[in-house]
Amino acid sequence: MRGALMRLRRETGLVVAFGGLVEPGRDQVRISELNGTRTTSLSALAVSSGNGLGGKVAALARPYAVSDYFASRRISHEYDTAVAAEGLRSVLAVPVVVRRRVRGVLYGALRSVQPLGDRTLSAAVEAARDLEQSLVVRDEAYGLLAAARSLGAAEGHERSGTPEGAQGSARERLREAYGALRALAPRVADPVLRAELLSVCETLAASPGPPRSARRVRLTPRELDVLACVAVGTTNAAAADRLGLGAETVKAYLRSAMRKLGARTRLEAVVAARRAGLLP
Repeated sequence: MRGALMRLRRETGLVVAFGGLVEPGRDQVRISELNGTRTTSLSALAVSSGNGLGGKVAALARPYAVSDYFASRRISHEYDTAVAAEGLRSVLAVPVVVRRRVRGVLYGALRSVQPLGDRTLSAAVEAARDLEQSLVVRDEAYGLLAAARSLGAAEGHERSGTPEGAQGSARERLREAYGALRALAPRVADPVLRAELLSVCETLAASPGPPRSARRVRLTPRELDVLACVAVGTTNAAAADRLGLGAETVKAYLRSAMRKLGARTRLEAVVAARRAGLLP
């Protein structure tokens, strides 16, 4: 949210930006971030769907702008006191939409009355698109975390009486989850969530399985990312696309990992990494 607001101000020239996400289980947006404001009048303001400029945008799922907030007859005026305290006049709002659902609203404003043209509105929409992508990644991260923890817990239980084929299938799902988490972690901007993803990766790599080698091998995070992709049968080209790297860069990381592991082939590198407890 903070990054989206900074981009909105930088690319539109608007002096104030603020925004918030839809509160879980409630039909309202809670303003959580302010940028360029002089007061705290908008902080933590709860904007109900349909009310005010932001509420109208949330209800219609499309951007909207008013050149004079207080004179506009196209919006309701439940929040005039908070807006007036900040001295805002020309205001735009754009929805943050993820999977066809409004997840938040971004606002930009001036302290003078003047029209906000299409170029300004388009730049604000692009800032909202950045936030949408971040939310998609965050949602994917939390979904993978839940799945990986479930698989890790199942792997850690006693498996007496479980057919060997079923054990192998569960372990393969765990490895796929591990690879997905490693590929996703570098795309997560939130350092706390990224650290949590990598922590779960370490837990999965240490899950019970075949005996581990006592040999200590140190691989870089990117070398592990590439090996995790290779471990589930991904080609170099597909791994590059998945990790957002160039194909030659992937090859370089793979060669480096193979050298450290004393492996001559991709498969040998994966086996060696598993024996060393670096991969599940």
